Amino acid sequence: QLQLVESGGGLVQPGGSLRLSCAASGFTLDYYAIGWFRQAPGKEREGVSCISSSGGSTNYADSVKGRFTISRDNAKNTVYLQMNSLKPEDTAVYYCAAQFHGQETCYYYGMDYWGKGTLVTVSS
Repeated sequence: QLQLVESGGGLVQPGGSLRLSCAASGFTLDYYAIGWFRQAPGKEREGVSCISSSGGSTNYADSVKGRFTISRDNAKNTVYLQMNSLKPEDTAVYYCAAQFHGQETCYYYGMDYWGKGTLVTVSS
């Protein structure tokens, strides 16, 4: 069964850090670009960050630039999202998604597989 599983969410105080993981099972991520998305209560889902299949190209939403870092370890079939200096407005369910293509870029649309999400709550 092909699936993506997110982990690493939880409750953190403002200014704190979390590292999310997106692990694939049933397929290899080598040829997949990966995107991280989030959806806060009452809001639409938005793209947060994405990374190309090789890891050579990344993109960040303006709201997280300088605070979040996306990376991947294809040997572990896992993509990470390091989140620092977290703010209450970062509170959301975070999803990872995979898109099959070999281009040296990434997109926030046309995803082939989605995980079920992990909740991040930033609150004092």
